[in-house]
Amino acid sequence: MVLCNLQFISLKNGVSIGSFLAKLRRSGIKPVVQARIIRWMILPTQISIGYLLGRNIHWDLLLILGETDSIPHEAQLDIDSTWSASSGVSSKAISNYEAVNAELLHPPPRSVKPPGKHTVKPSRTSQNLEMSTELEEWIAALPTPLKEHPVSMLNLLAFNPGKKDQYKQYGAEFSAKVGSKHGGRVKIVGRVVGGQAHRDGWEEIAFVHYPSVQHFASMAGSKDYQDANHKYRLGALKDTFICCVMEVDDNGNPTNIRSIKEKL
Repeated sequence: MVLCNLQFISLKNGVSIGSFLAKLRRSGIKPVVQARIIRWMILPTQISIGYLLGRNIHWDLLLILGETDSIPHEAQLDIDSTWSASSGVSSKAISNYEAVNAELLHPPPRSVKPPGKHTVKPSRTSQNLEMSTELEEWIAALPTPLKEHPVSMLNLLAFNPGKKDQYKQYGAEFSAKVGSKHGGRVKIVGRVVGGQAHRDGWEEIAFVHYPSVQHFASMAGSKDYQDANHKYRLGALKDTFICCVMEVDDNGNPTNIRSIKEKL
């Protein structure tokens, strides 16, 4: 196991993601993950809400740094707010992350199955990881290249007493069937051991790849997923949040933006 340091970052007005990342590079810091924060898919309801949501902060960037890396002073001057989590994760997942992630972000043409049709009616809200009309409308309004671009979902998890093993059953179902069927692939998972997240009561993180937000929505709108969600996931969680991010290159641009004409 190795320690990873996760940072939500809000940049000061006028500071671009590209210029901030350039300062990291000048100090020899290469994040495991550098990603633009797109939107909350599920909001926390009990834990960390005052800091993450209550101060109306616009979160710009998600970084996952290696155990010995930290944000240099030059770059700290560009930060308005941060929120952190330290997590013990598999050393193999970290050492192989760049190669595995490159394959996920740059799949061969026509190798990714198109998102499936929804098989359950939209819910009033997507807080229970169900498809909602609001989520449908948000995805429909996205420019086509972004709508079809790979995304990752950062999950923070806190469990009801005695329910962690139940959630493990959900994880097994997700990886074997209901998530993988829609292109979901867990890239990093770990136990929260430090940072603000640990002090607040979060217990685990999971960083999950999807071929696009449409694939995530297809999963949320499928009966097989909802069967597992309601059987294993919802009752196991004391609180959770899911944040959608899009990994970026060193200039702050989304990696591998597909041509509008390219077909999945």
